[in-house]
Amino acid sequence: MPNEHISKQFDAELEAVRAKVLQMGGLVEQQIIQAIQALTTGDLDLAKRVEAQDHRVNGMEVQIDEDCSHIIARRQPAAGDLRMLMAVIKTITDLERIGDEAEKIARMAQLIHTSDRLQSPRVNDIKQVADIALAMLRKALDSFARLEPATAAQVVREDMQVDEAFRSILRQLITFMMEDPRTISPSLEILFTAKAIERIGDHAKNMAEYVIYLVKGKDVRHVTLEEVEREASL
Repeated sequence: MPNEHISKQFDAELEAVRAKVLQMGGLVEQQIIQAIQALTTGDLDLAKRVEAQDHRVNGMEVQIDEDCSHIIARRQPAAGDLRMLMAVIKTITDLERIGDEAEKIARMAQLIHTSDRLQSPRVNDIKQVADIALAMLRKALDSFARLEPATAAQVVREDMQVDEAFRSILRQLITFMMEDPRTISPSLEILFTAKAIERIGDHAKNMAEYVIYLVKGKDVRHVTLEEVEREASL
């Protein structure tokens, strides 16, 4: 009976940590949505709110990291439980960095919409790639919540779309700047924004790979997409 009681407490602690990760993920997701909205609409107040919220994301990372450290020290978990805690620690690092990228987009939105310089017409392209990256984040969080490696593998594949979209925007901006040097500064701001979104996709991909590691016990970083999908389907 005492061992069963301890086991239930341990399970409850792990579930509480998982819930906090999903809560943090929801907050970061909202940051991205608001940052892109600020960029496309020129809502400077919204952009400033995104910047102000970043401390909440940072605080959640510290809190969850401490929770995991305490659980490891007290429970000395092994096997799947240890993989869960390691995946959580890695995931919250990526979530915090996604929050940083959202803050960067908000800063660029303020620069773009407070300048009298000729605007770059690439905001619509940014919105399209941002939608893909945001969907990747949602799938990564969903795969973590449901422990579904197949969904995680989809995220890894979709990262290729974000990378290609970024390269396309880069090529277009280079052409744009060559045709009219007056657009160099705003085009660079759009480029920084596009790079931030590309990094969001990278972090979502990382999170998906942690899910595969968590469920399958296989580290799929730095392997081919085919190997990732094969491992996820086993």
